Amino acid sequence: MGFLDKLFKKTTKEEEVMTEKLNIGIILGSTRDGRVSPQVGEWVKSIADKRGDANYEIVDIAEYKLPLLGEGEAPGAAAWNEKLASLDGFVFIVQEYNHSITGALKNALDYAREAWNNKSAGIVSYGSTGGARAAEHLRGIMGELMIADVRTHPTLSLFTDFENFSTFKPQDMHLDNVNLMLDQVNAWGKALKTIR
Repeated sequence: MGFLDKLFKKTTKEEEVMTEKLNIGIILGSTRDGRVSPQVGEWVKSIADKRGDANYEIVDIAEYKLPLLGEGEAPGAAAWNEKLASLDGFVFIVQEYNHSITGALKNALDYAREAWNNKSAGIVSYGSTGGARAAEHLRGIMGELMIADVRTHPTLSLFTDFENFSTFKPQDMHLDNVNLMLDQVNAWGKALKTIR
């Protein structure tokens, strides 16, 4: 940066990217009746909003009514891609079904390509083993979509964080992990925005 730029406080594109707030989508990974992902998503958003470091919003794949990829008209596909393109990073709320992610989430991931590229993502998972196996499957998919997933991964147990497996009552110990995950999503998200 030259003397006059410093004097008149002219900033570079990279400096502007590093100081502006990112838009982070909290993606609900289930569409079934009786799902608990909205409860988990709202909990993550309530923690995130207190931070003031990014603009966080719930993104519910159920609202886009995506049919199985390749099986008919998909009027929601354009809106889905548009929404993803407007985001700088993601937090996936992931339920474990048969040791993997839901079919609805895999389908939604497949409906976009470039809109995912060079963005950061965190995972909050739940299940009988904290959803760990589903999260590992999701990491492999994100690698193919050029999504940079962060290391810290809050895992919630159906046995200790849910009452009757349906009412979300998280233990306080998860708060630190959620905040650390969000720190990482934001740091990587800002770095990746400079190359998009």
